[in-house]
Amino acid sequence: MRLTGLAPAKVNLFLHVGPVAPDGYHPLCSLVAFADIGDIVTVEPSEHLSLAVTGPFGSVLSAGGQGDNLILKALRALGDAAAIGEPGLRVVLDKRLPIAAGLGGGSSDAGTALMLANQLLGLGLSQTALEGVSRVVGADGPMCLRARTAWAEGYGERLTDAADLPLLHALLVNPGVPSPTGAVYRAYDAAPRTADRPSSPPGWETSAVIDWLAGCRNDLEAPAVGLAPGIETALRAVAGCPDVRLTRMSGSGATVFGLFDDEGSARAAASTLTRRHDGWWIAPCVLGSDLASISK
Repeated sequence: MRLTGLAPAKVNLFLHVGPVAPDGYHPLCSLVAFADIGDIVTVEPSEHLSLAVTGPFGSVLSAGGQGDNLILKALRALGDAAAIGEPGLRVVLDKRLPIAAGLGGGSSDAGTALMLANQLLGLGLSQTALEGVSRVVGADGPMCLRARTAWAEGYGERLTDAADLPLLHALLVNPGVPSPTGAVYRAYDAAPRTADRPSSPPGWETSAVIDWLAGCRNDLEAPAVGLAPGIETALRAVAGCPDVRLTRMSGSGATVFGLFDDEGSARAAASTLTRRHDGWWIAPCVLGSDLASISK
């Protein structure tokens, strides 16, 4: 038996970050949505736990070694939680998202692997139990395992579903420049803001939501641009597309996104940028509250 699932890209529609706390973590408030594109994870029974990485960005990930891969880390934690030891699974990761791109790729990969392994091995762990296991990969482990649109607060562990968010047509663009999370946060610490939660939009129609998001911000965008000017190039390129309604960086970068009123406008922008920027990763998609859960 073999099971396959989508590990969807995670997009921070806004990201408000507070000053670093004594424990070294930053409080935050974010509205997180998941895309109908991402990596593909396949699991099947095996004598031993193993991971094979393929796909457009597979060689980049493999070059860094697999000793600290989040999929393996999560599955070993799953074995401990279920008292079965290291699970006998062969995992294949089709890596389609850029590495360290601000899209939660590694955490989403781990979340999908946990869901599939729980089903394949008949462990019967509840969603709550799986979310607890997923914390081993970091603060965004539970949100990526759930893969539902949500308000994320605290250090990202306090999640409230945001089912009213409409489907949003988006374009994701990564210029292929490094944007190391640790360095971005250290640069941000020079002038921190607050992890304030904005009031909900006056209405949840697409146009109203995009207008409301325009009044929010990503507090990591400026420090990331200061460290990697290529992100600014990508922001300007997306902002210059016809019919784009909002342009912003996701997470700590380097991926930026544009929001559009319809699919046709997003795809037209993707075609234009692909012609102009050879080597960039450019992907039109839909962001929404139900797409990722269906795929899983």
